[in-house]
Amino acid sequence: MSPRVWRPDGTRIRITEITGEAKDLGLQRARGSEEHRFWSKVIRGPRPEQCWIWVGAIADDGYGRFYLDGTSVRPHRYSLALDLGLAHDQLPELMHECDVPLCVNPRHLGLGDRQSNMVDRQRKLRSANGSGLRFRGLPRAAMAARSRALRADLLAHGWDAQRIHAINTGSRVDDPTLF
Repeated sequence: MSPRVWRPDGTRIRITEITGEAKDLGLQRARGSEEHRFWSKVIRGPRPEQCWIWVGAIADDGYGRFYLDGTSVRPHRYSLALDLGLAHDQLPELMHECDVPLCVNPRHLGLGDRQSNMVDRQRKLRSANGSGLRFRGLPRAAMAARSRALRADLLAHGWDAQRIHAINTGSRVDDPTLF
């Protein structure tokens, strides 16, 4: 089954209808505008409060990469800029409320600065001193591996909240859950 994406107008279509067949973990470049190309690389959850996951290029820090005129842009920044009607380079530093580096849902992004990001990181126990959740405090390479695993799973299986939760928490997708 081909994963589905949401168009900016809220309609749902298969990725292959936009991009042609999926290739390995990446997608063929979509034809058309920058926005169309951007949205062709996003898989949204069925409810508006869920994450919208970037399935395009992923950098070595686990965050996505979107290329505009040969320049690399963070997809979450581009998504919020589209939502606010601004140029992506007009935004200050952003914070992910959901702590999913590949999430581009503008509702999950807040404006901040370096200090507020560091305070948020400490409050949520995401620093190197970490917490009980296995994905928090991971080294850069492990964060990238987790993001790539999430992208691969979404492209292979489509939107599945339990699988996404398992990958984000560092547990195995096939592990049984209590609830």
